[in-house]
This record gives sequence, C-alpha cells and structure tokens, in this order.
Amino acid sequence: MPLPSVLSDRLRLPLVGAPMFILSGPELVIAQCKAGIVGSFPSLNARPIEQLDEWLYQIREELSAWDQANPDNPSAPFAVNQIVHRSNARLEQDVELCVKHKVPIMITSLGAREEVFKAAHSYGGIVLHDIINNRFAHKAIEKGADGLIAVAAGAGGHAGPVSPFALLQDIRNWFDGPLLLSGSIATGRSILAAQVMGADLAYAGSMFIATEEARAVDDYKQMVVDCEAADIVNSNLFTGIHGNYLAPSIVKAGLDPSRLADSGPDAMNFGSGGDSDAKAWKDIWGCGQGIGAVKQVVPVVDCILRLREEYAQARAKICR
Repeated sequence: MPLPSVLSDRLRLPLVGAPMFILSGPELVIAQCKAGIVGSFPSLNARPIEQLDEWLYQIREELSAWDQANPDNPSAPFAVNQIVHRSNARLEQDVELCVKHKVPIMITSLGAREEVFKAAHSYGGIVLHDIINNRFAHKAIEKGADGLIAVAAGAGGHAGPVSPFALLQDIRNWFDGPLLLSGSIATGRSILAAQVMGADLAYAGSMFIATEEARAVDDYKQMVVDCEAADIVNSNLFTGIHGNYLAPSIVKAGLDPSRLADSGPDAMNFGSGGDSDAKAWKDIWGCGQGIGAVKQVVPVVDCILRLREEYAQARAKICR
C-alpha cells in the first residue's frame, strides 16, 4: 500500500520526530518541519489548554510563512500526540482544537479510541497509533487507526519489550499500511535499517533532547550527550508502565537505579502532569538506548543534516 501523501511528499528524510512529554514545544516542532521531517508534540505539553490553541496558531503561521518564502524547500507536516488515558480529562477538548486547526497527523498513545480516529478523519487528517505488541496493533487498526508506530525495545519513554525485528515481522504478516519503527534510532544508518526491516518511516525522539530547541534543562541535555545505552534503566515505578530512563537522573533524585520498586498502571496520572514524588518526566529523565550517537548539543537543523548524510552514505554502501 502506498504511503499517504502527508507522510511522503514533503519529507526530505523518512523520519518522524517523536513527541516528548514536557520537552517538545513549538520551537522544536517548527525546526523539525523546516528541516524536512515530521515534528510533533503532546497536546498536554501546552498548559493551560488555552496555550494549545496558541501553539497550533504559531506552528501553522510560521510554517506557512516558511513555505511562501521557500517554495522549493517546503516544510514537512506536523503532528499532535493525544494521550488517550483515562486520567487525561482534557482529551475531548484537545481533540476539538486539533479538528479546529486541521492538524495533519494525530498520534495516539495509551489507548485506541474510535472517536479520536473519526475526529481526525472528519477533516482529512490521519492517525498513527503507538503499539508495543502485535495484539495492540490489531486492535488499533480494527478501531480505525490509519497507521502504526511500533515502539520496540530500546525506545525512550514507554518502550515495549519486543525486538524490532520480531515486532515488525509480526505486523507485516498482516498489515501493509503505514508502519513506523521506534527504538534506539539516532543515526541515518538506523533509519535505513528500519526501512530494510519493513518500516516505512523511522520514529525518533531521544536524540532531539540534545538540541537547542528542545525544552529540556541544560543538565538534561548534557546528560544525554554524556551517557550511552548502559546508562538507561527500565522501570515501571514512575508512571506505572515500563519506561526507559537515564540512570544518573534517578541517582540525582535520591534513588538507587538497581533497587527500584515495582508499580502498576493505577499510578499513572496525566491529569496532574506528574506521577510520583520524583516526577517523570520532570525529575526522572526519560531517554532511549540509542544516545551513544549523540555527541553534542546542536541546533535541530544540524542534527538532521547529520542524519541525512549518514542515510545517504548507508544507502550508497548497500547499493555497492
């Protein structure tokens, strides 16, 4: 099945910048779209809700101005992440604002809701849904999602436990629609590898923490630069769902990364913006395992130029 035009026509690299709780805002999204990849942010990052309306106006206006000034180099589309969890009391209002602004792509997480899919389809938008296993993938497509984001082992945030090889293989056995892969993607080589394994696009967030436009504190950005895969800890303590976090941030919060208690889904609360005394993602910093490729804090455009060069070199090597 061919990709929808919104996921192909304006992209200069087959990549979607993942929405990062707290960290993604208009500055990051706009920079990503101008550089030729899909930029995204969680709607809950805009607090209070009136700010979401302002952010959507800002993104649309700045990208429109860019397109008029750069007709040969237009911006990529943007996406808004809806966290479809029962604790998110704002979901209906956030979706209504996305409909008002005709957001090109919605990304849904932590639940597949038919009414959200129908809302996006009402104006011609598409919905990509986060999944961590094949069972959830089937449910999302049955309920009306247009595409899937396979969140495999090694991804930042709420990562799944399954190898990307196995997860993509299982999904491609029955689904030929838009499929993205998330998990330790931080180089142009890994973007190409995702496509070779069967994904249409790669999906990456952690490397963008160490960019000038990300809404992370300087210590967080530097920690991403300084750490590697061995510094990532998987735990369900902080939100009730297993996620990957930077061990030094856990130590900084006064906890022992090797002795973290278990929690459960009832601990998750997106209504408050935090989930425990040491809040994820404010105090306990989420991150994926691919950050060994991140060597310095740079502007988004420089990060994506590096990826494009690495991607082209990897394709040329394989073709040889």
